[in-house]
Amino acid sequence: MANDVSPRIGGADRVEIRTSGTPPTSLGTLAVAVVIVASLYFGREVFVPVALAILLSFALGPLVLLLRRWHLGRVPAVIVAVLLAFSIIGGIGTFLGSQLAHLAGDLPEYQSNVAQKIHSLRASTGGGGIIDRTSKMVKNLGKEIEKPETGDKTAANQPAASPPSVQPQSPVPVEIRQSASTPIQLIYEAAAPLLQPLVTAGIIVVFVIFFLLQREDLRDRFIRLAGAGDLRRTTVALDDAARRLSRYLLAQTAVNASFGVLVGSGLWFIGVPHPGLWGILGMLLRFIPYIGPITAAALPMIVALAVDPGWSMLLWTTAMFVVVELTTGQAIEPWLYGHSTGLSGIAVIVAAAFWTLLWGPI
Repeated sequence: MANDVSPRIGGADRVEIRTSGTPPTSLGTLAVAVVIVASLYFGREVFVPVALAILLSFALGPLVLLLRRWHLGRVPAVIVAVLLAFSIIGGIGTFLGSQLAHLAGDLPEYQSNVAQKIHSLRASTGGGGIIDRTSKMVKNLGKEIEKPETGDKTAANQPAASPPSVQPQSPVPVEIRQSASTPIQLIYEAAAPLLQPLVTAGIIVVFVIFFLLQREDLRDRFIRLAGAGDLRRTTVALDDAARRLSRYLLAQTAVNASFGVLVGSGLWFIGVPHPGLWGILGMLLRFIPYIGPITAAALPMIVALAVDPGWSMLLWTTAMFVVVELTTGQAIEPWLYGHSTGLSGIAVIVAAAFWTLLWGPI
């Protein structure tokens, strides 16, 4: 530290203390950011369960507090909340799997309707429509590409350049036999695809229980690390942030669940197959910003297009999604959330793209 005494100004001596040192450069900041991103990417097997557990602990926090107000102990309240949450998640996953299996079995029945619609579109454009002209252009281009190759083959098959004939030899048959798998190998091959999701789910359950049991202790430890200068204000800020985040997650879940109920009921009334599947998928996909609602509407619209020989089911499905999404996204959510999140649309899109590249759909 170097002291620099300035000249007398206004009858008083002004002393300026200048700290010798260099601020962190942008290159150093970039290096730290690269290290952090690389750590998040290569450590995603550990960080993804922890992030999901933190999210679920915030969502289940109000339920645990409610159970404790009902004179239930801390440990029983946490166990009841976790069992209830993962039972609902497991039930939704089982229902989705069974519905998707039924849908995959029904798809071949809709092939004739799709072919009929394609023929009607071709007939509506006329014999010389854009579809026929495009197909003819593609065929002509294919013939032009094959012409030089045909000419080369013709030149290469001249009698003067023909090689001497060689008697073909009969191939030797080869038979590959696999040894019979043992029962342990069969069990491992059947269970291997399920091991990773089960291990991840188990880690998430353990972390959620730990976070909920040690919620106050973790908060106090974080306060001692980050807010030792003003413990009261830091405690109030953390409690307020946790309470707001929990309420926001519960409100978003309630809105998306209402969206799924309306979508499932509307699709059932219209006659689209598996309305419960599309209602639950609509609820889950609405958690994905911007892209989720579009995907939730596109899937049942494709099924409506394939099921109905005409176009009325597709039109009714499209109109229903437009009305429900506009009502939910433009009226209910702004009234319920307001500007409490403080996030711009660009920030949400960039964040969604960034974390999708790092950790995938989770």
